[in-house]
Amino acid sequence: MWNIPNLLTLFRIFLIPVFVFCFYSTHEHARFLAAFVFWLAAITDALDGYLARKLQQSTAFGAFLDPVADKAMVAAALVLIAVDMQSLWVTIPAFLMISREIIISGLREWMAGVGRGAQVKVSDMGKWKTAVQMLALIGLIWQPVDWITQLGMLLLYLATLLTVWSMVAYLQAAWQDLKQ
Repeated sequence: MWNIPNLLTLFRIFLIPVFVFCFYSTHEHARFLAAFVFWLAAITDALDGYLARKLQQSTAFGAFLDPVADKAMVAAALVLIAVDMQSLWVTIPAFLMISREIIISGLREWMAGVGRGAQVKVSDMGKWKTAVQMLALIGLIWQPVDWITQLGMLLLYLATLLTVWSMVAYLQAAWQDLKQ
C-alpha cells in the first residue's frame, strides 16, 4: 500500500488545503503559487498512474484513492474560481463539471456492482477532458494577463463540452444495463 504511486496520490490530497491557502493568501504572488500548486497536483496525477503501471504497483487502495484525489482537487478549484469570478459564465460550467463527476462516479460504482465495470472504464475522451480542464483551471487560477484569462475561459468551455460529451458516452455505454 505504501508505494510511490500511492504516496503521490496522498501528496495530491495534502496539496488541496495548501492550494486553497495559497489561493486566498494576501501574498503578492498568491495566484501564481496557487496555480503552481494546482499544476503540481495535475502532474502528480499523471505521474502516479504512469508509475503504477510501469512499476507494476497498482493497488486496490490506489485505484480507490486516485480518482477521489483528482475529483477533490478539481472540485476545489472549480468552486474557488466560481466564487472568485462571480459569473454565471463560470458557475454553470463548474456546476456541470462537478455534477458530471458525481454522476459518472455513481455510474461506475453501480456498474462495478453488477459486474459490468469495464463498460464505463476511463476513455480517451475522459483523458482529453481532464487535460483541457487542468489547463483551463491553471489559467483561471493564475490570471496573470487578460489573454491567459480569456484562453482559460475558452478552455473551460471546451472542457465543459468534453465533460458533457463524455458523460453522454458513458451513459450510452451503460444504457442497456440501466434500462433493466
